[in-house]
Formats: sequence, structure tokens, C-alpha cells
Amino acid sequence: MTKITTHVLDTSRGIAAQNVPVVLYQQHDDYWDVVAANNTGKDGRISEFATQNRELTPGIYKLKFETKEYFDHHSITTFFPFVEIVFTVNKGEHYHVPLLLSPFGYSAYRGS
Repeated sequence: MTKITTHVLDTSRGIAAQNVPVVLYQQHDDYWDVVAANNTGKDGRISEFATQNRELTPGIYKLKFETKEYFDHHSITTFFPFVEIVFTVNKGEHYHVPLLLSPFGYSAYRGS
């Protein structure tokens, strides 16, 4: 079964980024369909998106991180109001997509 997880680390503060809203989308032709949404936990992780018993099929997916909401909560000005990471999903694999975040930069990679 295909699984998508994420982890957000606030590199400017040296901590896990708690309560970052994240939306998972799947691309269909010329539009993006919302698959699920969740907030990062105390450890900055989302270990599961509630996909309402929907099987994640192969295709193009996107994670949208609402970074402005997170930084506003901490009274920090940010250049990026949100971060979108687009990636390809193949059947039956685990996709862990961490985000290293600061107010003026970010980096992402496929983890395990």
C-alpha cells in the first residue's frame, strides 16, 4: 500500500515545526484534487494522512505546507507564504518527504 509521510524541521529555531498545516493533492490532467489534510504534530511529523480509505494510485502528487501561518504564530516574518513540493508516486511504496524550513529558504528531499 502506498504511504506518504512528512516531517518539518524549523532550521532557524533548531526545532521540529509543530502545527504546520499540510494539504496533500493529486494531479488530474489540468487540476489538483485534494486527497487529505493534516497538521504536523509536536515532533513536526505527519505519520499518516487520513485518505478516507482511498487508495493512493500512481501519479503526480503535491504537498502544500502553509508556512506563513506557522511563522505568523511565532511572530516571524517569512518570505514564503507557502511551500509546494511536487513528486511522482509509484504503486506500493512509502514516500517520506521532509521539509527543512527557515523564514527565507527551504529544502526538501525523499527520505525513508
